[in-house]
This record gives sequence, C-alpha cells and structure tokens, in this order.
Amino acid sequence: MQEIVTAYKDKGDANGVKKVQSTGLHVGGERFIVIKADDRSIYGKKGKEGVVIVKTAQAILLAHYPEHVQPGSAANVVEQLGDYLVSVGY
Repeated sequence: MQEIVTAYKDKGDANGVKKVQSTGLHVGGERFIVIKADDRSIYGKKGKEGVVIVKTAQAILLAHYPEHVQPGSAANVVEQLGDYLVSVGY
C-alpha cells in the first residue's frame, strides 16, 4: 500500500510523467506495468489482467480484474464508485 501512496504523492517530472510509470507498481506481490497515472487514478496491467486504483478524499479503491473482464469495463465501474464516494463526501 505504501507504494501506491508514494505514487499518488509523486507530482511527476517536467513532462508530467510519474516515476511509477517507468518502474511499475507492485500489488499483491505481482508487478503491474502502469498505463495511466494521474492525481486521481492509476491503471496497471499484467498480461490480460490488471488493477484499477482510484483515490477519493478519504479512501483508496483498489480493484483487480481477471483476464476475462474488459479493462474499460473494470475502469468504468471503479471510477463510477469513486465518483459516488466523492459525491457523498467520502
């Protein structure tokens, strides 16, 4: 979890690229290639599976999707849950 928190604290270089985008992210002992990293969301991929991480005011949502789930669908669900939590002040 500390690696995720550190990734969110990183403001990026002059081009806006965060360190986690070049080093990858470890979740559950597995390394994921980071395909998106901004102030709210981090998306990681390992083969056909991946992780979607969304930060709200009081929580960090972390979802893993298996290879039979479309990455876009997984991202939409987690982002919508994040939007809901933000809308209720969480």
